[in-house]
Amino acid sequence: MRKSVIFKNGNINVAGHLYLPEGFDDNEKYPAIVTVHPGSSCKDQTSGLYAEKLAELGLVTLAFDASYQGESGGEPRYIEEPSERVEDVRCAVDYLTTLDYVDENRIGVLGVCAGGGYAVNAAMTERRIKAVGTVTAVNIGRLNRQGDGSPGAAIKTLEAIAKQRTAEARGAEPMITNWIPKSHEEREQAGITDIDITGAVDYYTTPRAKHPNSPNKLKFTSLASVIGFDAFHLVEELLTQPLQIIVGSVQGSFGAYQDGHELYNRAASEIKDLFVIEDASHYDLYDQPEPVSQAVKKLGAFYKENL
Repeated sequence: MRKSVIFKNGNINVAGHLYLPEGFDDNEKYPAIVTVHPGSSCKDQTSGLYAEKLAELGLVTLAFDASYQGESGGEPRYIEEPSERVEDVRCAVDYLTTLDYVDENRIGVLGVCAGGGYAVNAAMTERRIKAVGTVTAVNIGRLNRQGDGSPGAAIKTLEAIAKQRTAEARGAEPMITNWIPKSHEEREQAGITDIDITGAVDYYTTPRAKHPNSPNKLKFTSLASVIGFDAFHLVEELLTQPLQIIVGSVQGSFGAYQDGHELYNRAASEIKDLFVIEDASHYDLYDQPEPVSQAVKKLGAFYKENL
């Protein structure tokens, strides 16, 4: 069973979908999971899919749209602000603790792609989170600092952001750009063949998963905060909760395979596991039945044991 809910991040209304297990009884106490969507995504895509499947395993789950995005409030629109993304997770935990049927001592988090990095970052300082799961997690700060791989890519982007902020301060319209090419045709014209970007275009811009709450729009100047963010900063000291990392063996430019191994090696968690799904790419783990089934089975066992 799914129902729409609203919770607060400060003055912002955050829109969520709450999934309840089959045979739900509000007199019982259930473990709960917050699911965190990728950059550019929404609750109606992969984070909602994982929330639904984990609810089928007996967990209460909450997927939501990030502040400033999707059906959630916040102005200006389409910003990707890491501090707010992390605070969204904390506020989602706040909301779960108000539900009488949620066991506040058995709350976990699951993040996909950039949402995996945000989930990790939130868990380090949100001790109500007792178990951390990631699926094809990406450190969005590392990815954007890397840029196109050219020398000084991050500095060039920051210089462009500085000029754009000055222009907007003087009255220019905000620059709204795209996360990814708007179609396969545009991707091909740009000569892009990387499997992760190809997968992103297929997932977000075709009937496979296209959704109005995920419009492929990004306020350009918000990238400054992203470039200065490190999702894994202090994991050696502060990430002590049980940790389940899931990646696919097929590597692309987003670097989830490398980030997953780095997180595993660095995390202070005494209980941690890295599960590599063979022949699965980044976007296979978003919605393809076989790799998602493997991931959900692994996550279900992990949360059962650690919540």
